[in-house]
Order: sequence, then C-alpha cells, then structure tokens
Amino acid sequence: METGTLIDALILGLIEGLTEFIPVSSTGHILLAGHFLGFENPGRSFEIMIQLGAILAVLSVYAARLMRIARAIPTDPNARRFVVAILLAFVPSVLMGVLLYDFIKTVLFETPVVIAIALIVGGIVLLLVDRMALKARRFDAMDYSLPMAFAIGLFQVLAMIPGVSRSGATIVGALLLGGDKRSAAEFSFFLAMPTMVGAFAYDAYRNRDAFTGSQTLLIAIGFIAAFLTALVVVRGVLEFVSRRGFAPFAWWRIGVGSVALILLAFGVGG
Repeated sequence: METGTLIDALILGLIEGLTEFIPVSSTGHILLAGHFLGFENPGRSFEIMIQLGAILAVLSVYAARLMRIARAIPTDPNARRFVVAILLAFVPSVLMGVLLYDFIKTVLFETPVVIAIALIVGGIVLLLVDRMALKARRFDAMDYSLPMAFAIGLFQVLAMIPGVSRSGATIVGALLLGGDKRSAAEFSFFLAMPTMVGAFAYDAYRNRDAFTGSQTLLIAIGFIAAFLTALVVVRGVLEFVSRRGFAPFAWWRIGVGSVALILLAFGVGG
C-alpha cells in the first residue's frame, strides 16, 4: 500500500472528526476531499465506517450523563420519555436508509456536483434560520416532546443527501420547532448516537464480503483520527454555538461548496 494512500486516510479521518458535530456535513466534506485527493475505496464504506470513531468520542464525553439517564429509566418518566423521543427521531432514517441505500451509495455519493450544491444551499438555509427571530420554547433537549422529536427525525432524513449535514438538518428542525440553539445542538448529539451506529452496522453487513486487509487498515487509521479530533471538537461546540450562532458554519459551507464547484468545472480531481 502506498504511503500517500495512508496519508489520505489520515486526512479524511481528521476532516471527519472536525466536521461531524458541526452543521457543515462531514460526509460531504470527506467525499469531496476524497474526490480531489483521488482516494478510492470499494463500496464507499470508508466514509461510513470512520464515523463510528466520531460517535465513540461523543459517547465518551456524554458517558456520565448517559449512565444517569440509563439508571433513571426504571423510576423517572422524563428519562423514559427522552429515550423514546430519541428512538422516535431515529425511525425515519432507519426506514429511508434501508430503502434508499443503493441509490445513496451508488448515485449521490458518486456525484460531487450534487454534494457541492447541497453544501451551498444548506449554508444559505442555515444563514436564514440563524437570522430569523424564532421564539425558543424549550431550552433542554430532555424536554422535547415526542411529536417534536419525530419531526426532527424527519428533518434528519434530508441528510441522506451528502452535503446537507445530519447535524445541520436536525438543528434547523429543532430551531424551527421551538428549541433554542444549545438544546438543538445537544439533541442532535444524542440522535447521532443510534443513527450513526445503525449506519455503521448496516453498511458493515452489506459490505461484509468486500473488506480486505488494506481497506481495514485504512478504516482503522481514519477511525482513530476521527475519534481523537471529534473528542476535542465536541467539547467546544455547544459553547461556540451559544455564543456565535450558526452563521460561521453557514459561510464555511457556502465557501467550500463554491470552491468545489469551481474546481469541478476545471476538471480538478477524480
């Protein structure tokens, strides 16, 4: 295996960890970066598999809180309702992910122009929502109602288009439905756990015969890089969002999408 390929895997893992929990689309970023680096991987499983590294990072950060919720389930109705809310929000992505798996992996993942446009459009939407005078009614992710949680799950389905951003879609949904910025980002963190573990498990099952020793090494490198960088990022996201809002992320999306379209127009990468 060439050293350059190993370095590419490291770079993509770093990008995954840096972007997974901010509303800029980690999948869109690593797919575009992989395209311009000329990074090839059978079945596009690398991009899905390394996301588990980022999820383990958020699990470690929220481990104590998750344990408190788990212990409270038998006696605390609020804890039970919160778990049900996360599962309800998870359901739409499960159904659509299974139904559209082949289309997503063979068409959307392989169309850089769609990814770049989705980044730009998503950035514009994020800017508009960030500037709207929305009245927040819920300030704790654990207080989100079941209908609100399910509706956020419907927003998450939009993120099956690479470039839309899973966290961006769920955060925008939560804001439009009455959540404040901090609780919207936090609910997105919790929803990411079953969503991404499910995507990892399903993709691993579908591609179980395609893994080779070299591909496993690449995934391991990307996985570790994603875990370490996400561990740093996830600790600061809530504070940053509370202070600065989502405009910086929106402009970043628009910039990356625009540069990608220009490069694609000149036939760069691939």
